Amino acid sequence: MIRVPDIRQKYKSIRGQVEKRVFNSYLLEYIETPIIDEDKLLILISIMDRLELPYNKMQNYAMSTMLVQIALDTHEHILKSSDDEIGRQLTVLAGDYYSGLYYKLLAESKDILMIKALAKGIKEVNEHKILVYQIKTTGIEKLMTSIKQIESSLHLRFAEYFKVDIWNEILANLLFFKRLLAERNQFIQAGNSLLFEALKRNLYPKDDNHLVNISSDHQNHLLMVCDRYLEQSKQIIEKGIPQLPYLNDYLEKRISFLLNQHQPFAKTFVEEG
Repeated sequence: MIRVPDIRQKYKSIRGQVEKRVFNSYLLEYIETPIIDEDKLLILISIMDRLELPYNKMQNYAMSTMLVQIALDTHEHILKSSDDEIGRQLTVLAGDYYSGLYYKLLAESKDILMIKALAKGIKEVNEHKILVYQIKTTGIEKLMTSIKQIESSLHLRFAEYFKVDIWNEILANLLFFKRLLAERNQFIQAGNSLLFEALKRNLYPKDDNHLVNISSDHQNHLLMVCDRYLEQSKQIIEKGIPQLPYLNDYLEKRISFLLNQHQPFAKTFVEEG
């Protein structure tokens, strides 16, 4: 009798395969270690786990999509990196290298429809990155929509390919929630954040101060705006979880952990005050 690996074993094995491909020893001497988003990988595996896909196909699709994600994330780091020109050039090359690995994997599988689906996701991510990084204000709602698309477009196209669109709303809001939480923590701990810079541009376009130097009232307002969107997404996620047919215990525990990471600013203020 052949023993079928459980979701944790599949996750651990596929993550190991992704690591082998992205942790290039030469590149790692000059660029930051690529981040493999564990939640995004777990979501991909969870979607495929109940579809009775052969393990080798599951591995190929998951690795291909994560390599695209890592390539996009690596290119985004260029905008945040130092003035080290060699480091910047290597970061560009690293992103291209990961993209090349993705194309190689999918080309070997000869799955043209998956290539088209992910290409559509890549296009959407890059279009919304332009909107977020541009200097002019776009409005908070459009800004948040772009952040959500940047985080979820690849996974939405992936779910669309497998005809499990029932995941879409939960996926979009879960990955959006996670990104907002990371940006919020970055702002609180380090005084900088791509999202909060964009929020400041929209809410206080005449304030030329660096984010860390704006008034406490303005900082608090930015936090409260972020918290409002976090709470909205949290409600959608909690309401939608019971509707998901492919939710395993491993992913459900991870979602619960993420949701419990957020403590609204107003509550924090009251408790500390």
